[in-house]
Amino acid sequence: MKDVEGGRAGEPDRAGTPESGRAEATGLDVDILVERDGFRLEAAIATARREIVAVMGPSGAGKSTLLAAIAGLVHPDSGRVRVRGVEVTGPRIQVPPARRGIVLLGQESRLFPHMDVRTNVAFGLRARGIDRASATATADDWLARVGLPKTGSLRPAVLSGGQQQRVALARALATEPSALLLDEPLTSLDPETADGIRAVLGAQLAGADTTTVIVTHDAVDAAALARRLVVIEDGRVTQDAVVRDVFRAPATPFAATIAGVNRIVGVARDGLWTGGDPVVSLAAGDAASRIALSRDAARVTAVFPPSAVRLTRADGPADPRADGSPVPGEWTARVQRLEQTPSGVRVHTVEPAVAADLTPDAVTSLSLGPGAAVRLAVAAADVRINAIE
Repeated sequence: MKDVEGGRAGEPDRAGTPESGRAEATGLDVDILVERDGFRLEAAIATARREIVAVMGPSGAGKSTLLAAIAGLVHPDSGRVRVRGVEVTGPRIQVPPARRGIVLLGQESRLFPHMDVRTNVAFGLRARGIDRASATATADDWLARVGLPKTGSLRPAVLSGGQQQRVALARALATEPSALLLDEPLTSLDPETADGIRAVLGAQLAGADTTTVIVTHDAVDAAALARRLVVIEDGRVTQDAVVRDVFRAPATPFAATIAGVNRIVGVARDGLWTGGDPVVSLAAGDAASRIALSRDAARVTAVFPPSAVRLTRADGPADPRADGSPVPGEWTARVQRLEQTPSGVRVHTVEPAVAADLTPDAVTSLSLGPGAAVRLAVAAADVRINAIE
């Protein structure tokens, strides 16, 4: 853990800042530009005081750079960072990391190996001048909260990786930071341990008076912990919305990937989604989709889960309707590749690019492989149509 906390009771230190008035009841207000070695990050994010925001994006998109800039470990080329209304980064100010009221916790717990667990958790409190007895009592309380009530006298080396991460979380929250930045804290843990830490995070962050930004590669973290999801790609924010809205209407192919859905771009024509070559059409029955399809020639996306796609071998092109147009929700394609998933096999097809989930037995029975001709079908009830703004 990089301990960059500071100020009284987790508040950012106002010494040396141009604004000494009362802090607003906001969380983080970030609008920065960072340019390094040909990479450019331009991001603006504003949060409420106790809000939990997840940040996702491809490797190298700028997620960790964003956290480092908020924490004061990276100096933006321009822009501002405010914590609870107090400017800590700006044209004329750069508050040191230790005085920002921010804690940054990464994949490594970074506990002090020569201190016992209790002293590790109490360290930040003691650094602020809190007396030993009070700091020790607070440390023991937080160890109990994260499920480690009898570990205070142990050294970190005898704890498992998951237990060390729980101690690091206790140390971070014990100081009541204004903002907690989590940089993929569960990545190095096995799934069962990660689930346990995720449950602890959810329970403790729900009652904490802190803003939390969690960078993650796992959609489960976003769904279980966060209210909002910010997607960053190629150094810019491509979507910022309530988690459920991002999963229901992903704005980019990457967002669709993390949401676990197909997203194909087409146009509205005669009340149907139309696209591909040869032409494919899709129907959708819900009211929002009908509204999106009501504007002929408007660009729209069709979103549906791979589990909703029925796939069989094709012995010829799909039969058209009487007027020669394709039957909505039915088309033929060729297999591009097969992907192993925890629950089976994902079959990727092209024209349009669609994935279907099958069992290994079904893949074997159908003799599927790259280049195989297949027929796909998806029901209107499983399709959502979203307008492209």
